[in-house]
Amino acid sequence: QVQLVQSGGGLVQPGGSLRLSCVASGFTSDDYAMGWFRQAPGKEREFVTAINWDGNNAYYEDFVKGRFTISRDNGKNMLFLQMNNLKPEDTAVYYCAADSSSAYFYGLVKGTADYWGQGTQVTVSS
Repeated sequence: QVQLVQSGGGLVQPGGSLRLSCVASGFTSDDYAMGWFRQAPGKEREFVTAINWDGNNAYYEDFVKGRFTISRDNGKNMLFLQMNNLKPEDTAVYYCAADSSSAYFYGLVKGTADYWGQGTQVTVSS
């Protein structure tokens, strides 16, 4: 059974940092591109960032570029999202995702994902 289980998140003040983690089980994560999406209250889920199977290339949406860093540890089947300089508009439920059809992030950038984590709340507020 394929599972993506997330941890991390919580409440942080503007300008603060958080780190999200996602551990994959039931498949070999280094075969797939993986990424992060988010959904703010009253809005549709949106793509945030994704990384290729080998961790050597990543793609970021402009609204997180320079503040968020995606990484992966294939030996541990884990995906990470380091979030720095957080802003109130980053408040959302964050989801890790995997695209089993490709080792490269292009599909995730377009919203293609077939495995999802359970979601974790990130709240940025003073």
